[in-house]
Amino acid sequence: MTRIALDPFVTDLDGESVRLRAAGPLAEVELPGGVHCYAVTHHAEARQLLTDSRVVKDINVWNAWQRGEIPMDWPLIGLANPGRSMLTVDGTDHRRLRTLVAQALTVKRVERLRAGIEALTTASLDRLSALPRGEQVDLKAEFAYPLPMNVISELMGVDGADHPRLKELFEKFFSTQTPPEEVPQMMADLGALFTRIVDAKRENPGDDLTSALIAASEDGDHLTDEEIVNTLQLIVAAGHETTISLIVNAVVALQSHPEQRKQVLGGEVPWENVIEETLRWNTPTSHVLIRFATEDVEVGDKVLPKGEALIVSFGALGRDEAQYGPTAGDFDVSRSPNRHIAFGHGPHVCPGAALSRLEAGVALPALYERFPDLELAVPASELRNKPIVTQNDLYDLPVELG
Repeated sequence: MTRIALDPFVTDLDGESVRLRAAGPLAEVELPGGVHCYAVTHHAEARQLLTDSRVVKDINVWNAWQRGEIPMDWPLIGLANPGRSMLTVDGTDHRRLRTLVAQALTVKRVERLRAGIEALTTASLDRLSALPRGEQVDLKAEFAYPLPMNVISELMGVDGADHPRLKELFEKFFSTQTPPEEVPQMMADLGALFTRIVDAKRENPGDDLTSALIAASEDGDHLTDEEIVNTLQLIVAAGHETTISLIVNAVVALQSHPEQRKQVLGGEVPWENVIEETLRWNTPTSHVLIRFATEDVEVGDKVLPKGEALIVSFGALGRDEAQYGPTAGDFDVSRSPNRHIAFGHGPHVCPGAALSRLEAGVALPALYERFPDLELAVPASELRNKPIVTQNDLYDLPVELG
């Protein structure tokens, strides 16, 4: 099996995904830093592995970890070993931690956030409308970033004054280009910041999920302080990064397909289709780290060996022709059915999926209603990916609002 090295600079994510799919449903890959693992790259096999009890999230199963081959200054250590949360446990512990979060993020409860999301969206668009016409605008920084960051912060009880520091730390956390000598301090700083937030909420609880996690712990759910802090960090990180990329990628896709944009703006195709097709075709999450095989697991005609690590390559499996047919590589807002698994599958599906869909479902139509003549300021082919192996993320999105 030929090993495919994932590009730490993410210069050609589409080409890399093609190579991964061509390698078969299970590909050997090399992560930045020379770390070896396997990737599942086809849709059906990904669904199988995401529900296979022999593939777990306990890093102690990983042979390379046991042998001491994974240094603590590895740039991706925060994603591979982020501390105890629903991201790193299985079975009863996973259900206990996930249930508390999922109860706060049901579709019905998320819908109650619509009015607040609409108000934040309107405020962002008002700021954009006040800019001089013809001026180039970074739509990511000025629109796609503030909305999900403000929404998830309000949900979790994070003060807006912490946003600049969080942005700085999360950029280091996700980047493969963070100098190794800075990784331990970055991890410590993130932990300290979220510990401070939890301590403040313990002293002065509010109507937010962090306070609810603390209360649940005191009422008998037995969450440790580590679990509360790590859960808060996980939700804030995942709750804004994915939605930023979803909004940005949808705009790029629509601007690159003017006939389909015309259909959407004319009401012929619902915005829901745009969101689901963007999630499939240009998924916000390119690779998810990391799961580990407790025994040999057959994947198609290959084997994931016992003790080896597995990543789920959502960028590759989102365009799997076996699932989506010969047009899998095309962006098509009329695609039906569109049964992608961009938010995961089975018991580990992202509990924030409904919130992300709602935010994009409010933000995108409002953006195009206000600025129907919006244009990319540079060709889509010249937009630059950030060096983040796990996130399909652009540095910026320069546009002219028209």
